[in-house]
Amino acid sequence: MPDKTVEKVATATGEPIPAVATDAGPAATGKPRSLWSDAWHDLRRNPLFLVSAVLIVFLLVMAIWPSLFTSASPRDVENLARDFRQPPQWGHVFGRDWLGFDGQGRSIYARIVYGARASITVGVGVTVCVTILGTIVGMIAGYFGGWIDTLLSRMTDIFLGIPFLLGALVVLNTFEKRSVWVVILALAFLGWTQIARVARGAVITIKQADYVVAAKALGASTTRILMRHILPNALAPIIVVATIALGGYIAAEATLSFLGIGLTEPTVSWGGDVSTGRELLRIAPHVLIIPSVMVSITVLSFLMFGDAVRNALDPKLR
Repeated sequence: MPDKTVEKVATATGEPIPAVATDAGPAATGKPRSLWSDAWHDLRRNPLFLVSAVLIVFLLVMAIWPSLFTSASPRDVENLARDFRQPPQWGHVFGRDWLGFDGQGRSIYARIVYGARASITVGVGVTVCVTILGTIVGMIAGYFGGWIDTLLSRMTDIFLGIPFLLGALVVLNTFEKRSVWVVILALAFLGWTQIARVARGAVITIKQADYVVAAKALGASTTRILMRHILPNALAPIIVVATIALGGYIAAEATLSFLGIGLTEPTVSWGGDVSTGRELLRIAPHVLIIPSVMVSITVLSFLMFGDAVRNALDPKLR
């Protein structure tokens, strides 16, 4: 309970009488929270954020240190005659045969663990690339305006008019061997437009603020204004779009690998395993279902995380 303080006011007779009681808690005298501290205060109390954050941390640990979860190889076959299409052994938790074997006698559990690295690397890598490129294009277009804004906006519209997956199929089809970095660059080449438009709109609003006008009047350089005054205040909507889009890039990689245009061997990919398992749906459905469930859980985790961040950073939603 906050402390109550009672003020004294003098009457005409000189006798003090109690005035209205006021709250004198920490909120009344403390420093106001910034947007980021206020967002973190809300996120810590959001179950959606906590659940998604735990899942994402688990997936990141599995992607970085797969040997912590299994000692089995995702590519080697120990005994094809014994392991061929064997169903999951649910009692052998974290064992090589826990989730069964695929049509080549490889451990599905080991492939799930090692496949997390490719999927998450592609998702994070594409997100970082499109965020940097889109932010730079959007900031330049929004700040300078005029013919620069017109040129960059029309270029953004041209890329935005290209169907994302269809464009990625065309680009990746030109490469015979498609590694993780080839897929990242192909998806980033087509995926920066949304963040560029968001950054442009934020910069157009922020550059009219009093502190930006004052910085210009004091002779601050364009680089200093962009980096010290505009970018920090434009980050919130950019981060929201980037976190939500990350799950979509993971799904895009799985879709491309499923179609045979994504990651190629020897890279272990959940999308590639889904493509392999579709032919065994009636005979050994676990070969298809298990990697599909992992893709769904991963995408859902990042989407929930992005929604929680959006709710915390957007004051209009509160």
